[in-house]
Amino acid sequence: MDSLRVEQSWFVADMIRVTTDMWQKGWDERNGGNVSLRLTKDDVAPYLKTWNKTRILKLTEPVEGLDGECFLVTGTGAYFRNVEREPEQNLGIIRVLPRGEAVEILWGFGKDGGPTSELPAHLKSHSASQARAGAPKRVVMHCHATNLVSLSYVLELTSANITRALWEGSTECLVVFPDGIGTLEWMVPGTDSIGDATAALLAHHPLALWPFHGVFAAGTTLNEAFGLIDTVEKSSELLVKIISMGGPHQTISTQNLIDLARHFGVTPMPSALAQNGWRVAPHPTEKPRKEAALFGAGVR
Repeated sequence: MDSLRVEQSWFVADMIRVTTDMWQKGWDERNGGNVSLRLTKDDVAPYLKTWNKTRILKLTEPVEGLDGECFLVTGTGAYFRNVEREPEQNLGIIRVLPRGEAVEILWGFGKDGGPTSELPAHLKSHSASQARAGAPKRVVMHCHATNLVSLSYVLELTSANITRALWEGSTECLVVFPDGIGTLEWMVPGTDSIGDATAALLAHHPLALWPFHGVFAAGTTLNEAFGLIDTVEKSSELLVKIISMGGPHQTISTQNLIDLARHFGVTPMPSALAQNGWRVAPHPTEKPRKEAALFGAGVR
């Protein structure tokens, strides 16, 4: 069994499809974005005996709770548009070694490549996201979703406010991500600090916004994680257009959201439901004021 068979596995095929779709969506320019998929023992068992030329990569900080786990990961510097053409150069499979201090590169990444520079955020997020209810989260996905990133320059940057705006932007949003989207302050990417902060959010939310940069999603499958971002990005596109037209004249009300949640049997993020509409941040050239402009449910 050789590397060609690995490239023909369901998990490599699915990773090729999702990275291609993400690039075609315009979310992953150049080498922007990264994806990791946790593999089961059954997934990797047929190939373990063929992976005899492994390399060890020490992590900058130990990662807890993932000893022995294997992940299919996009590579550092990998262009998503090239994954389909050269999967073994742009993808790789790693195994977390005991005590989480290093990973073993089992397959891929070309001759001298390695996993994404955001590996700390991915591994820590995989560990933390298991705390959320539901099926085990096997996927962590990061990209530069254009309209959501655009909103981060305009909306007040709190988890409740961003969530409420997205819920009002499209009816399906509350149903798809009732736990909302967590929001960070701007942080330097590729660091253990941003990995810790992202993991903390993904322990409670399916999505984490990196302002002025991109978004992380944790899902049970590649399809689910992609669908989460796709849904958020559609609502963000609508909000960008709505704000460009001067803001909403009518919208989804708090009672509408309560009725929606009741019908679909979901529990909305309390702080987002309690907020009366959503706010844009004050423009830096405006005089200071007590409150930012209110839109959404507060519109009369």
